[in-house]
Amino acid sequence: MLWVSTRTDTRGGVATYVRTLQGTPLWERWRIRHVATHRNGSRTARVGTFAMGVGGVVRELAVRRPGLVHLHTSCYGSFARKSALAWMFRAAGIPVVMHVHGGAFGDFYARSPRLLQRYIRRTLSSAERVIGLGDRWAAALQRIAPDARVIVVPNAVSPRTLVDQPGPGEPVHVLFVGEMTEDKGAFALLEAWRQLREEPHLPCADLVMVGPGDLERAWRETEELGPAGQVRVLGWVESAEVERLLSHSHVLVLPSRFEGQPMAVLEAMAHGLCVVATEVGGIPDLVDDECAVLVPVDDGNALVAALRTVISDPGKRSELGALALARVRARFDVALAWRTLDALYEELVR
Repeated sequence: MLWVSTRTDTRGGVATYVRTLQGTPLWERWRIRHVATHRNGSRTARVGTFAMGVGGVVRELAVRRPGLVHLHTSCYGSFARKSALAWMFRAAGIPVVMHVHGGAFGDFYARSPRLLQRYIRRTLSSAERVIGLGDRWAAALQRIAPDARVIVVPNAVSPRTLVDQPGPGEPVHVLFVGEMTEDKGAFALLEAWRQLREEPHLPCADLVMVGPGDLERAWRETEELGPAGQVRVLGWVESAEVERLLSHSHVLVLPSRFEGQPMAVLEAMAHGLCVVATEVGGIPDLVDDECAVLVPVDDGNALVAALRTVISDPGKRSELGALALARVRARFDVALAWRTLDALYEELVR
């Protein structure tokens, strides 16, 4: 068995997902080998990693010849790389599972020239299975490639213990994990936070923002808020530090314009954080109004109101966090995910 994806020490949900599954019995049971075709860094580093990855794939074909290949892809450049490999495996007679992680895949397809759209459809249809991360995602992939054999396998995490809520007079810790970009909602969040800090009776709260992107702008806007804004922009941090921040936070906010099925939301749910997020992409497949606060995309007033509610109402914040953790245990536990993939592999190789 061969998995092909980005390197597991890179930023983003795909690397987090692969790391999570590496710790399950699936890895040993199927003797999974991993080839990386992407990494963060300069263009030279990325090209070099892809070249090394192709070399690794060629060696696998020549020496071990895997019985099944599981390709983790996104859109744009990621799909270009993985689709080329998919056709290479198909030419060698090896079945391929294409696991589509990119939240913007629909836009990628819609914006592609007609010839490229045909290539995308043929590539998806040629796979033994195409994995979408949720029902809406799978339906969108099926509309793109009606002949594709699309199934749903949600992202997964390991449930943790419920976070402790702040005591009287202690601050509510709000966390953002994502790129500092307009599409991830980082600057909409800073504007919402500015408005909240102007409200005289808002309980004590602070905001920590983690992720790469336009850090200069984020730092500049944070500086404009002043010390009273209670905002720290940390930039990119290692996964262990993200884990530590999650375990010490109370609210995760992700006001994205586009999303797949964000691991940041799942990891927050796994810690019992209250989630405030936009109703976009695969997020509604993870949470709904029963266990989170969902707001429309680009609705600053709704974002301010949602944050005000979860900061000011400890009972609601605690209840939503507990319900989110319960949902992870019931639907998104990694123990469920690896068994689902195990059954799929059994079906495809028997």
